[in-house]
Amino acid sequence: MHIPSLVMDLAMMLIVAGIVSIIFRKLNLPVILGYILAGFITSPYFPLFFNVEDQETISTLSELGVIIILFHIGLEFDFHKLLSVGSTAIVTAIVKMSGVLAVGYCFGTMIGLSRMNSVFLGAMLSISSTVVIRKAFDELGVAGEKYTSLVMGTLIMEDLFGVFIMVILSSLAVRQNTGGTELMIHLGLMGCYLVVWLLLGIFLLPTFLNKIMTLMNREMLVVLSLGICFCMALIARRLGFSVELGAFLAGSLFAGTKHAEEVEESTSAIKDMFSVIFFLSVGMLVDPSVIAEQWTSILPIAIIAILAKLIFASLGMVLSGQSLGTAIRSGFSLAPIGEFSYIIASLGISLGVMDSYLYPVIVAASVLTTLITPVLIRSSGRFTEFLRGHLPEKVLDKMTQYSSSEQDKEEKIPDWGVWLRQYFQSLLLYGTIMLVAAVAGVHLAAPALENLTNGIWAGVISCGGIYMVIALFLRPMLKFHDKVFTRLWLDSKANRPPMVLLICIKVILISVIVFYPIHQMFGAHRSILFIAFLVAILVLSKTDFITTSYLEMETRFLRNLNEKTIHRLQQENGQQEWLNEDINIFSYYVPEDAPYIGKQLSELEWGRRYDVLVVKIRRGERSILLPQGSMEVQAGDKLYVVGNLAAVCNLHKALDINPPRRIRTLRAFMETDYPDTENALACLAIQVTGCEPYCGQSIMNTQILNKGHCMILGIQKNGYPVVMPDPHLTIRKDDVIWVMGSNNNVGRLAAFSVCSL
Repeated sequence: MHIPSLVMDLAMMLIVAGIVSIIFRKLNLPVILGYILAGFITSPYFPLFFNVEDQETISTLSELGVIIILFHIGLEFDFHKLLSVGSTAIVTAIVKMSGVLAVGYCFGTMIGLSRMNSVFLGAMLSISSTVVIRKAFDELGVAGEKYTSLVMGTLIMEDLFGVFIMVILSSLAVRQNTGGTELMIHLGLMGCYLVVWLLLGIFLLPTFLNKIMTLMNREMLVVLSLGICFCMALIARRLGFSVELGAFLAGSLFAGTKHAEEVEESTSAIKDMFSVIFFLSVGMLVDPSVIAEQWTSILPIAIIAILAKLIFASLGMVLSGQSLGTAIRSGFSLAPIGEFSYIIASLGISLGVMDSYLYPVIVAASVLTTLITPVLIRSSGRFTEFLRGHLPEKVLDKMTQYSSSEQDKEEKIPDWGVWLRQYFQSLLLYGTIMLVAAVAGVHLAAPALENLTNGIWAGVISCGGIYMVIALFLRPMLKFHDKVFTRLWLDSKANRPPMVLLICIKVILISVIVFYPIHQMFGAHRSILFIAFLVAILVLSKTDFITTSYLEMETRFLRNLNEKTIHRLQQENGQQEWLNEDINIFSYYVPEDAPYIGKQLSELEWGRRYDVLVVKIRRGERSILLPQGSMEVQAGDKLYVVGNLAAVCNLHKALDINPPRRIRTLRAFMETDYPDTENALACLAIQVTGCEPYCGQSIMNTQILNKGHCMILGIQKNGYPVVMPDPHLTIRKDDVIWVMGSNNNVGRLAAFSVCSL
């Protein structure tokens, strides 16, 4: 019976890897180094033993291993985890990686490497080894110290930045002969496609998984998750990204779902198998003759990597407000060159832009930095004491003052900072979606439609689709009446001119995006249509259908984005009465000189302007619960207003009234309101079963307020809470609605539901 060479190759490689890894584990050495040694033993460079014959197939399997490794790295990167690493990890990763990359590039040019070789050398040196550092912390018994958590957070950010470095390197490699402007445009468009791709993934994947998970077993989950991984890798390649980025993004999308741990567990064995093959293939490329020839470069590279990481990682820690001791210990801990560097090296060789002799050089340097890491960590304390004894007192005092002020400083961002952050987030997010829709419609949809119909109709249909997308996201992009905007607008008239200017910038951007498809598909002589299309989009964006559609999309997206957190909280705490704590209520008497006396509540538009609701009016001995919009405000009325704390404070400023000493939560108000139940407000959570007359309707069309005399203060959709919901939001089956009204009215409304919480 003929045994295929691949089977023989895998058998010998894995047996050798198993034996060598056991020896390395016994010697307390990193197992990854054992796999690299096993790969070298089975390579043609070690002729005293079995040599792999089908190296091309092994190389293909190692590339698959890279994809699966990146998929599993992505499984560790949900967005909430990235937000939790803190500013120290982000600052340190940026300072350290950029500094080491620059030093590595300069060293490469000094020793005569080409520009692309120098760039790849700097990139490989800039990333530290998560596996080696974690193992060193465990063995030295320092895993619980403060600096180790900062180091692990930095490593998380490094892996993330490493993926995007690969994207940039791929683009540089493919477009070496293009101009800088064209390259920046290409990278900008790739970034826009990436944002839209992520948004679509977050919007679709969790919903899809929740619908099919009850039908799946472990085997089917493995097939589906890896299928999505390879599919996204393929799409990434078609869009001009690397396959590694696609795999990483696939993992990060799974990471945000409540099924992430199940996916990771079910595919871990496959990941382990292909990871071993990848590291074996790394060892197979280690040429001893190259190491002997390049020894004068290997040793300096290892030394430069250690020193540069010590300097720039410590600098990043200090800049982020950490003490000198914490900074030095972190810098020494980040010394080893990472396994991610092997992936970058493989990328450079596969693209044909990095010389293959650099592969064994970086592996040898990585081994040296790995072996010396425990020694560096142990000696970091002595080195810190040495610096403290030799640095000038003024320098030490300034560093101590800086770190103390940074750590003690309360994270209070001024209103302008908050609003500008929200402004640019919406500008980049919605502007990117609109721009990608316009570019994709012009360059993808229109040419495809020309094969089915004539050019005019292809342009009309493409423009229609583009402008529907723009209309869908126009309302949230031009939404300015939020709480921070209102507070800034009311605080000072000097704030208003720059705010108006920034609003005009958004309008101009939208106008340019609207103009682009018309100009491209119909020519400059028909650009007059721009005005008509712009007006039509503005009108369309204000329709109930578009508004409701967007709110449904936004709620579903936010729910999917927070699915993992929601699932964890529900498991830990069960059903939470979130509304009673998130809504505040205050009351005040209308003064005699109030400018709004005699005006109807609907005329005041407090709901639209300030996101608050008047839920009760005391007029003498009479109590009016949930007053209608036609109710006029009179002097001496006692108004009860609900909203979150920021909205209530904005109303205080707008009405020029002194806020009460204590603004109560809705729960506290319910517990201390009037003892007579006839004039008291009640709040109840109702599970929508689907048989209610208001199910499937938007809040404004339910008649819950006009006929049921109850007010909806919040909706919980699949565990995701929406406080003070937009009246266009639709009530669906299985939603939980929080209603307020009198005891009798709330009870009658609950009677429509089979299950009342």
